[in-house]
Amino acid sequence: MNSNSGYNGLFDPMLAPGRTLDFAQQGLSNKTVGNPFSEKAKMSVRNLNVYYDNKQAIHDVSLDIKRNEVMAMIGPSGCGKSTFLRCLNRMNDTLDNCRVEGEVTLDEHNIYDRKQDVVPLRARVGIVFQKPNPFPKSIYENVAYGPKVHGLVSRRAQLDEIVEDSLRKASLWDEVKDRLFSPGTGLSGGQQQRLCIARTIAVSPEVILMDEPCSALDPIATARIEELMAELSQNFTIAIVTHSMQQAARVSNRTAYFHMGRLIEVNDTRRVFTNPEHELTEAYITGRFG
Repeated sequence: MNSNSGYNGLFDPMLAPGRTLDFAQQGLSNKTVGNPFSEKAKMSVRNLNVYYDNKQAIHDVSLDIKRNEVMAMIGPSGCGKSTFLRCLNRMNDTLDNCRVEGEVTLDEHNIYDRKQDVVPLRARVGIVFQKPNPFPKSIYENVAYGPKVHGLVSRRAQLDEIVEDSLRKASLWDEVKDRLFSPGTGLSGGQQQRLCIARTIAVSPEVILMDEPCSALDPIATARIEELMAELSQNFTIAIVTHSMQQAARVSNRTAYFHMGRLIEVNDTRRVFTNPEHELTEAYITGRFG
């Protein structure tokens, strides 16, 4: 353990449930430890601060997400990891009381530039939510919706090809190819989540965000989604928020630990779970709090 982590025994989460952590008062450095930056960044975040009305939810976070990696974000409930994830494709713009400061770049272009149209941005940076949310349409129309809206196809044969390719990439084609025009809502929970992933893939995104994608699924469906993440990372950059440390350990290349709106540590996943640099990270993964 790094004795210069900034923890120094001044704050024991077990002794202060619900207490607001004042980093300066507790002798904790604002500097993230580990390996938050990369020369192969697909997305870069610098000095990100997020506010809900007058409450600050994210404090000065800087982080790179590498091309074709799976980045897992972990931390206690309310630590800001989902808020951070939604900043990566400007989903927080839909909340009137949310204010975002700082810079988020995709291929070195600031996505918070005033000239940035969020519709093409969200095609490039897709998101899969916690609960499967297929449209009340057929399986085929669920996947075809995005390409049609974004004008990616001009012929039915092209659309058929995109639908099949997306369902294959989502490991769902063999299960639904004979009932493509049945309601997507008639699928099982795990199949619905894979359908939502296929819908995301259909518009050829570069980054896929996943916000607790397996929390509502059984272990078998969860295993299928986790296998799928490994396959998709060959062609996509993936950032996943998860409450399951076991899942983060299984699927990710790097893991970011958030605590009360601050990014405490980013490191190779093996390092985070076997030899974390920061004592707050160690306290969380060993079950002392969270």
